[in-house]
Order: sequence, then C-alpha cells, then structure tokens
Amino acid sequence: MASFKELEKNKVQVEFEIDGETFRDAIQKAYIRERGRYSVPGFRKGKAPRHIIEMNYGEWVFMDPAINDTFPAAYSKAIEELGIDAVSQPENPVLNSVSAQDGVKITVDVYTKPDVELGQYKGLEVELEKTEVTDEDVEKELKRRADQNARFVDVERPAQLGDRVVLDYSGSVDGVKFDGGTAEAQNLDLGSGQFIPGFEDQLVGMTAGQEGEINVKFPDEYHSKELSGKDAVFAVKIISVKEKQVPEINDDFAQDASEFDTLEEFKQDIRNNLEKQAESSFRYRLEDMAVQKAVDNASCDIPECMINDQIDYQMQQMEYQMHYQGINFDDYVKQVGSTREQMRDGFRPSARRRVMSQLVLEAIKDAEKVELSDEDIDNAVKEMAEASGREFEDYKKNVSDEELNYIKDRALYDKVIKVITDSAVLTSKGEESDK
Repeated sequence: MASFKELEKNKVQVEFEIDGETFRDAIQKAYIRERGRYSVPGFRKGKAPRHIIEMNYGEWVFMDPAINDTFPAAYSKAIEELGIDAVSQPENPVLNSVSAQDGVKITVDVYTKPDVELGQYKGLEVELEKTEVTDEDVEKELKRRADQNARFVDVERPAQLGDRVVLDYSGSVDGVKFDGGTAEAQNLDLGSGQFIPGFEDQLVGMTAGQEGEINVKFPDEYHSKELSGKDAVFAVKIISVKEKQVPEINDDFAQDASEFDTLEEFKQDIRNNLEKQAESSFRYRLEDMAVQKAVDNASCDIPECMINDQIDYQMQQMEYQMHYQGINFDDYVKQVGSTREQMRDGFRPSARRRVMSQLVLEAIKDAEKVELSDEDIDNAVKEMAEASGREFEDYKKNVSDEELNYIKDRALYDKVIKVITDSAVLTSKGEESDK
C-alpha cells in the first residue's frame, strides 16, 4: 500500500513497499546471480548454499541487490497509483523495515510537476508585419544564383580583389612553424575575409609563380590562445590567379541553372519560393512572439531539478554536435577560457525559459482540452514522410513506436500553439489595437 505526504511546495515524501513474495523471489535470484563472487571454506566457489553464504557474509549479502532489483518497479507502481507526476529521480531513500517474510517498506522524496497559473494567452497583441517579396528581392536572388554558377578562369595578370588565387603557404611565429599554418594548393578568394586580417590584401598585385612573405598579426581574441596577438610571417607562393566570370542573366542562364526554359519562368519560381520562405518566417516569428507573451503572462515555481535536467540536455546536445564535427568538448571549453560549470551557468537562463514554455503549453493544452484526431496524426505522419522522401503508407507501416510518439507529441503542441497564434492580434509599430 502506497501513500504520500507533502514536504514543501512541489515536493512530496512517498512511502511504498516491496511485498514479501516479490522480495523473497528477488533474494533467490540475487543469490543465483552473485553466488560465484563469494568464497566459503569447504565449498567450491559458487557452490555454497545460500544460508551458508549468508552465515559467513551476513543476511544483507543478497538483500541489498534484491532491493536494488525491485526498487524501480515498486516505485513506479506507487507513483502511478498515487497519481504523482514526478519530475525528478527519487531522493533520500530510507528503509523503514526490511524482512524476507514481510518485504520492504521504503520512503523517498520526489519533486512533482508544478502548477501553472495561466494569464492571458488568447487575443494577445503581437507587433509584427508580413514581409512582402519585391522585384529587388527577386533580382538579388537571381544575382546570388548567378554568382553560385560563376567560373574561375586562369589569367596572366596581377591578382585583384575578387580573384581566386591558388597558393602554397607556411606560417611561423618567432621563426617556429605552428600547427595548422601550412597548406599546399589552397584556394583563397581575395576579399572573402577567410584568412587573418591583412593576409589577403597583401596578395593583391602578386602574379602566378611569384613567391613572397606576408606579415600579419593574429587577433587578440583568436580561437587558439597560443597564437592570440602574435606577429606571424607566412612564406607564400602563388600557383595561379583565376578571374571570376559570372554568367549573364538571360534565358540561357535560366536553362543552365534551373528546370525552366525562360528567364521569366525562372523568376516566377524564385518569387514563389521567396514568398513561401517569407510566409514560413512570418509564421515562425508569430508563434515565437505569441508563445513568449503567453509564457510571460503565466507564473510558476519551477523546481530547480527541472532546470538542471534541461541544462544537462543542452550540454549533452552541444557535446554531441562538437563530437560529430571532430571537436573535443573539453578542449573547446579550455580554448574559450571557460569551465564546464561556467558553461552550465550560461545555459541556465535559456534552460529556464524552455522549461517554463513547456509547462505553460501543457497547462494551455489541459485548459483548452486539446486532443489529436486520427486525421491530425495522419497529417503529422505525412509531413514526416514527405520530409524523409518516403511514401506515406510505407512510412506509416514502418514507423517505430518511439518515433510515432515523438510525432504525436509535436503535433499536439503544434495544435496548442495554433490556439495561441490564431487568436493573436497583429499590430504595426506604433499602432495600438482597438481593444
């Protein structure tokens, strides 16, 4: 039989039990699993009867692992029966009684999901205007596409800003070469700002086959502390100078750069895509601003454990991303002159905002009785299928339970956000609503 009592706000003490039969069975299983660890005179290792091992090592020798084995299921069953929405792992476990005959009685402390006091979340005023796609926007995108399709052609003249040079270089500080300071046949677009300030400017005027020295100073805030603020010399050799040739924007360019036959068709497609992007950006900003206002209007005492769990998650995500980029997280932390604890403190404000946003959206979901229909679920699965380039029926048939739960959760909260945004009142800068 389980029970609980409140200790403080959002924290309760839960008492539950592991019944005698379950506990005895667990003790026997622990004995079978672990008997090989114990030596008893007169018996081969692992062959001594349970009561003999208990006489030599104490009655708790198999009780401890039996409690550890049965604790999780008994605890989960207890908080489910009591309707406790736990947001932390159980803390401060106390064994109130332990008996192979009667079982175990345990108390633990646990933090519970806090109550949210909602403020206004419908009819929120949001200062936001839609961005109209102009002819200039289309022309700018056309020029960007043309620039992407540019060719670089070898020229026999001194290098200019805008050219691409192919070069070998070797850098040194105080006559000593440093890691990452040497390369062969490196492409460098002059004026791109890809290299240390001053490096690219000194290549202007050099010709293919020419050798020389480039004198630069590393920035004081350079990512490598060993090089920060240091004077460096780069021995360089220009292999080739290439001029950038941007194609003329006409029907021929449209045929080369797209699936369309004419420039006008290509322009219309670009406009359509820019309008979709503008609408998507507008919707995202509206959702972000409206939800943030709903969160700001609510109040809640968030248990610190929930914020710490979110910080753990954000730190873990950052570490994973760096790992995939081939960057050691601890090395990165040292390079930026920080510590793990300082990084955690830096994540605290955003972690608190995320937890608060989640709690507020859950509270609105309950208040509005938002639920998913079968059609909602199918539409959400279709979106995921399209995003992964798969047929809907095939994707739906093979989707895992875990992935389906994720899709449902996302669809549910999208529906909650829609409750907020659909009722939002848009205002322009300096404009007040009639409300």
